[in-house]
Amino acid sequence: SVLLASRQPVTGPAGMALPELLSRLRLAPLHHHLRRSLSAVAPPPHEPPPPHPAPPPQPASNKHKLFVAGLSWSADERSLTDAFSSFGTVTEVRIMYDKNSGRSRGFGFVQFSNNYEAKCAKDAMDGKVMLGRALRISFALDKVRGGPVIVPRLPTAKQDE
Repeated sequence: SVLLASRQPVTGPAGMALPELLSRLRLAPLHHHLRRSLSAVAPPPHEPPPPHPAPPPQPASNKHKLFVAGLSWSADERSLTDAFSSFGTVTEVRIMYDKNSGRSRGFGFVQFSNNYEAKCAKDAMDGKVMLGRALRISFALDKVRGGPVIVPRLPTAKQDE
């Protein structure tokens, strides 16, 4: 407590030392406002974020399937699997063969377990040489049976005669 010249502590009406009384009077409203403003701004008690919902089941599509063109006639399913398995889980490999000769038609399909793996494989392998031939890779298109086939036509240049 504070002593005056008379060396007697100065007290307030409640018998409390004056400096303590003044500090309580000044701080009480501040604590009240501070508490109220903090409660308005403070986040609710910590709760874990809600779990992300599972992605909806996707219908079978070709988002995970790559079309691989430019295959050598000596390429087989095993060599194609070996070439693409470093990019992820290969779930299916199909090479298209000629019905009459039984020889490869020079293209096939590689299916991955997810789209990310398929995209990585496409980006890395497009244009690379496999068994002496450059591969051309794109995402496979959905197979449409009985639908119209649209073949883009290149404009023909008129030749001067």
